[in-house]
Amino acid sequence: MTDLVRLAEEWRDQDPDPETRAELDALLERGGSHGHADPAALEDRFGAKLEFGTAGLRGALGAGPNRMNRVTVMRAAAGLARVLGPGRHVVIGYDGRHKSDVFAADTARVLTGAGLHASVMAARWPTPVLAFAVRHLGADAGVMVTASHNPPQDNGYKVYWGDGAQIVPPIDQEISAAIDAVGRVDALPLGEDWQTLGHDDIVVPYLRALAALPIGDAREIAVAYTPLHGVGGATVSEAFRVAGFEVPVTVSRQAMPDPDFPTVAFPNPEEPGAMDLALELAAATRADLVIANDPDADRCAVGAPLPGGGYRMLTGDEVGGLLAEHVLRHTSGGDRLVATSIVSSSLLAKIAAGHGVRHAETLTGFKWIMKTGPGLVFGYEEALGYSVGSDAGLPVHDKDGVGAALTVAGMAAAAKRDGRSLLDLLDDQARRYGLHATAQLSARVEDLSLIAKAIERLRTHPPVELAGRAVESAEDLSQGVAGLPPTEGLRYRLSGGARIIVRPSGTEPKLKCYLEVVVPVEGDDVAPARARAAQDLEDLKKDLAVALGL
Repeated sequence: MTDLVRLAEEWRDQDPDPETRAELDALLERGGSHGHADPAALEDRFGAKLEFGTAGLRGALGAGPNRMNRVTVMRAAAGLARVLGPGRHVVIGYDGRHKSDVFAADTARVLTGAGLHASVMAARWPTPVLAFAVRHLGADAGVMVTASHNPPQDNGYKVYWGDGAQIVPPIDQEISAAIDAVGRVDALPLGEDWQTLGHDDIVVPYLRALAALPIGDAREIAVAYTPLHGVGGATVSEAFRVAGFEVPVTVSRQAMPDPDFPTVAFPNPEEPGAMDLALELAAATRADLVIANDPDADRCAVGAPLPGGGYRMLTGDEVGGLLAEHVLRHTSGGDRLVATSIVSSSLLAKIAAGHGVRHAETLTGFKWIMKTGPGLVFGYEEALGYSVGSDAGLPVHDKDGVGAALTVAGMAAAAKRDGRSLLDLLDDQARRYGLHATAQLSARVEDLSLIAKAIERLRTHPPVELAGRAVESAEDLSQGVAGLPPTEGLRYRLSGGARIIVRPSGTEPKLKCYLEVVVPVEGDDVAPARARAAQDLEDLKKDLAVALGL
C-alpha cells in the first residue's frame, strides 16, 4: 500500500491536469502516506498500466498509468518522439471525445519540444482524414486521438506510420520501450511552434481524392444518415455535395459531436438500439438508404428498405461483399488484390476467384490488411470497416467510413435506376456464389480473466460437433496458422462449409465469436436459403455458448 501511495503522489506532482490531480488528492487525503487511502482505487489505477500496442493506447479516462490522461499521453508522445528522432514530421488529429483536443495539443507540445515538426488539425475531423493527411503531406507519422466506438468514458491514441497505415510490429514494441524509458513529464521540454491544418489544407484534398472512387454516374438517392454524435456529419455532408448527391437527411439529435453520446447505450452502429433513430428517420422520409458512421467515422453501417416496408441493416460482411464486387467491376488490370481478415466472410475469396484477381487473408485489424501487398484495390473487415480503391489505388490506407458511404450511395443509386435495391444485389451474389451468412456471439465482461478461462475451456475440451455439424478441423491461432503471425484465438471448420472463430476483442472487454454458414441456393428464390441459414446460425450460437460455458 505504501508503494501505491508513493506512486500516486509522484504521478500527481507531475500531472498538469487539475482534474486528475484532484482525483488523486481525493484518494490520498483519506490517509495519504499513513496508509489509509483507498487501496482498491489506487490498485486499479497504479497496479497496472495501459499497454502500448498495435492499436496504440485505449482505456478509460482518469488518473494513473492504467488510465487515459495527460501524463499518459505526454509519455506516449515522448516515446514516439524518441523513436522518430528530431526533424521528423507528425500530423495530429482528434475527435470529439472528452479531452481529445487537450491530448492533441499536449502531443504537439511534446513533439515540438523534442525537435520534431507537428501539424495539428484545426477541427474535429474523421480518422480517415488524418490517415489521408499523413501520406498527402509526406509526414513520417500520424497520431489520432480517438476511442472510435468505445463507451463515453474511454479515449485512445492511434499511431500511423509514414505509409498512412496503423503501426505494426516491431514499431509498436519500439515505441512501447521508449515510453517506458520516459521520466517525469514535468521535466520534458515543451514547444508551442506547430502548424495548424485548416479545412482547405487537408479536407479539400481528401474530398478531391475520394472523387476517384468508383461512385458511378447515378445520383438519384435519398439517404437517412447519422454520425452517432461523432465527427463525421459535416465531412459526410460535404462529401455528398461535392460528389453531386443530395445531402443526406441527418438525425438531428445525433448530428453534432457529443462526447457523452446521450441517445445510445454504446456509440457503435452494431449495438442493439444504436440505429433506432436513423431507422425512424428513414421511415419518416421514405429514404432509399440508411447510412451511419461510428464516432470517428472510420466505419460505415448500411441499411436498405424491405419490399414490404421497414428497413434491414446489412451485416459488415454483406456490405463488404457488395463493395468488393462493385470495385472489381469498376477497376481493371490482372494484378489486383482484395483482402480481408480471418474473422470475415469466406465469400471474398470466391468473389476474387470469380473475377480472376488475388485474394489475401490477414489477422484482425486494418493495419494487417494494408500490409498485404501491391495492387490492393479493396480491403474490408466484418466490423463495418472498408477501404475502397480504384485504378488510382487506395486514397486512404485505413478504414474510411466516408469513402465507403459515398461508394455505397453510388451503388444503391445505380440499382435504384434499374428498379432494384441493395437487397436484390445480395440475392444476385447468393445465387452466384452460394449464400454466405455470418453472425456474431459476443460477451462483454467486467473480469477479463473470464475471457481467458472460456478460451482455455475450449482448448482443453474441444468440441467434436456443433449444431449437428462435425468439427472437421481445429486450429489454435496462437501457434500461427497459414503463414499468419500468432494471435490469441481458435478457429474451427465444420462440415458443410461452416466456420467458427473465437477470440478476445483487441479494443473492448469482450469475447467475440464469429460464425459463418454457407447454404446453396436452389432456383431463383433465395428466401428458403436465408431462412435455413438463420436457423443454422442460431443453432450454432446455442451450442457454442454451452461449449464456452457462457
